[in-house]
Amino acid sequence: MSDADHEHRHGHHADVGSGDEVSRRDVLAGAAGGLILAAASGTTASGSAAAEVTRTASGAPGAERASRITRGRTLVHADLHNHTLLSDGSGDPALAYESMRSAGLDVAALTDHATLSDGVLSILDPLLPDGVNQITGLSRGGWRRTRELADAADEPGVFTAIRGFEWTNPLLGHVNVWFTDAYTDVLDATLMGGFYRWLTRDDGFLGLGDGGADGLAGFNHPGREPGRFNDFRYEPKAHDQLVSLEMFNRYDDYLFEGWAKGVSSPLVTCLNAGWRPGLSGVTDEHGTDWGFPEGKGRTGMWVTENTRQAVFQAMTERRFFATRVSGLRLDATADGAPMGGSIRRSGGDIRFAVDLDRGPEWDGRRLDIQVLRPGEGVPSVADVVEAAAGRVTRFTVPLDAGDGDWVVLRVSDPSQPNGTPGPDGHPCNDFGIAYSSPWWFDPA
Repeated sequence: MSDADHEHRHGHHADVGSGDEVSRRDVLAGAAGGLILAAASGTTASGSAAAEVTRTASGAPGAERASRITRGRTLVHADLHNHTLLSDGSGDPALAYESMRSAGLDVAALTDHATLSDGVLSILDPLLPDGVNQITGLSRGGWRRTRELADAADEPGVFTAIRGFEWTNPLLGHVNVWFTDAYTDVLDATLMGGFYRWLTRDDGFLGLGDGGADGLAGFNHPGREPGRFNDFRYEPKAHDQLVSLEMFNRYDDYLFEGWAKGVSSPLVTCLNAGWRPGLSGVTDEHGTDWGFPEGKGRTGMWVTENTRQAVFQAMTERRFFATRVSGLRLDATADGAPMGGSIRRSGGDIRFAVDLDRGPEWDGRRLDIQVLRPGEGVPSVADVVEAAAGRVTRFTVPLDAGDGDWVVLRVSDPSQPNGTPGPDGHPCNDFGIAYSSPWWFDPA
């Protein structure tokens, strides 16, 4: 084990750092004051260092971009869910991409609401400013305007600007769609079946996919709307294109969304239904603070380069994680497989390695890593592992595919409560910092 590593074997904790013993009290003292702190001013990372160091929303240095446990990928920070005056937001869409770039984001999307068809919009559009529709949602003209803005802001290798839209059914749920020239709304594709038929139609796909698939999609703020996407009823044809599930939306952790009303965890319900999404965090901005302030959801992606093609690839591979802390780096492997990948056996002692960092301000900060597994209504927790930011944490957990085909890592601050808790005494009733994308048991 290297000096940077922190070992855990079935509840046994080895030394941290250079070999000197670090007590629980020492680690907790380093975490005092809470995790979401205002960063020191006047320490902005330079643009020339952008490939190496993250800049947080407050301008302070965050984690370096290179993983300590995998090679061939670079960390980029993304926000894939935002709104403007083109639907029900209050901000000028022409300002959105630059705002997100100035907040330290490397990948950004506008996803205004697609609510009503152009038949209705054609009556209302002449009464509103060009491309603006606060009443009914994104118009076809607004959709074209989003492409113009994204293309103007996109700078391959430096900043990736994506256009998308949010298919918006007030009862069934909201679904983001990215990487498509096509467009639909809730009157053209009213129910989940109609949306999935639209998403999977055989129209070809911008040269980015394999043909036949038209865009990538993700479940938004899952569980907020009562229908919950027909309770996440699985549609095999949409399996490859449905790539994300929001775990952090604005300031909220959606792990136990609806639990207080007797509804099962969106994470458990979605993954148990057969979907295989990665897990994301988003700002879902409706004002003018795109990318700001600290504490709203973000997504970390592991890409080969910062381009639309590479972001598309990372999303299809589920090589991303959810967080609500700017500047955070999370990389993890299970039996050597990266997050979003497959564990090629049916069980046994599964070896995890977790690289967790947010730069010098968080060095040594106490965190927990919770190993989430399928459960009845809520995830079961196979283990809780103490970790420290700025180190690699390695541990093994005995898992059995017979207990369910997925596993997720949740990073938390045990000193703060979850604002939306689950059952009394559940280990995840503390404050969530990040979620890895799942791994799935796929024995060879």
